[in-house]
Amino acid sequence: MSETIHVTVHATGPDSCRVTVAGELDVATAADVRNALLAAVTTHQHVAVDFSGLTFCDCAGLGALLSAARAARASGADLHLRAVPRALARLLRLSHTGGAFTIE
Repeated sequence: MSETIHVTVHATGPDSCRVTVAGELDVATAADVRNALLAAVTTHQHVAVDFSGLTFCDCAGLGALLSAARAARASGADLHLRAVPRALARLLRLSHTGGAFTIE
């Protein structure tokens, strides 16, 4: 993992998990986040992503999230975004991609 992003995955039930993403989600860290989320949605039915510690997200980060959303749909998993910071919410709104996610 990159030193500017921290991603942890915790099982919260037999078929669910919580992924915590903290730090900067950008071109340098997007692959780490993408890989963690892809693994989560292919091994768990319900995945909640906690962004309460996210400090930055660029278009590469958004691409990683969209990739995970596509993989979740393909595998029949639920992907929920939680504690979405204002900057990420704005990026989702401006790019018209918020509909790809369930945002709590």
